[in-house]
Amino acid sequence: MVNATNATAFAADVGFEFSDADFERIRQLIYRHAGIALSDNKRQLAYSRVGRRLRARGLTRFADYLDIVEAGDAAEMEAFTNALTTNLTAFFREAHHFPILAEHARRIGARREVTLWCAACSTGEEPYSMAMTLVETLGTNPPARILASDVDTNVLAKAQRGVYPLAALEKVPEQQARKFFLKGTGAKDGAVRVRPELQALITYRQINLLHDRWPVRGPFDAIFCRNVMIYFDKATQRRILERFAPLLAPDGLLFAGHSENFHHAADLFRPRGKTVYQPAGARKPAHA
Repeated sequence: MVNATNATAFAADVGFEFSDADFERIRQLIYRHAGIALSDNKRQLAYSRVGRRLRARGLTRFADYLDIVEAGDAAEMEAFTNALTTNLTAFFREAHHFPILAEHARRIGARREVTLWCAACSTGEEPYSMAMTLVETLGTNPPARILASDVDTNVLAKAQRGVYPLAALEKVPEQQARKFFLKGTGAKDGAVRVRPELQALITYRQINLLHDRWPVRGPFDAIFCRNVMIYFDKATQRRILERFAPLLAPDGLLFAGHSENFHHAADLFRPRGKTVYQPAGARKPAHA
């Protein structure tokens, strides 16, 4: 690790003046604003990603850039947050969740509209996978709606466009790929676009899970919040889970990522399957 005494030498090697104090300010800022807990070994990642913002602003010192962010520049705070947000996703990632969602939607869709929330939608592959599952389960124009949200405005814009490289459909069955995507031609050869009827099921909204108020109304039949909690400490996870619980229907499901578990919130949620949870007081379905 580079300490404050050799920060100048470090800057000469890589271009920007970056001290331990700067890294600590970054850690505190992103934790307060987005709940992301950067470990000590994320120093180079912080330098690389935030350094792009210094370059964009024509700055050479992290301290000067962080002064701007801390002074209340809302647009720069948004850019700072976007820079440090990790967005790794794919269509039908963690595929074992989607048959569970299908069965859950089948039970509910026979009686009423199905409502879902994708609480960290990234570039859209996850909510579109949810939408494809609903159409395959409930038919064309299903009685369903999906709220998809993320803190990162850049990825939200990509999700709303619904345009992806053809290679992104690698894990999408061929029949579904033909049914739900339009292949580009000419200058757009090698790209695909989500069909409008699938996009119509989804509403996108910027939501920071750390903010005191969420512009959402439950109850939701399922909440997908996968591979997000790993970036939060246990106290932050607990606060978010406490707010998810009343937003879920009594028989609602919470889908988590493969590296996440909520044993520390057993009073709120209990396991229903592999990284699937339900409210602690919910009754198990008769077939479960």
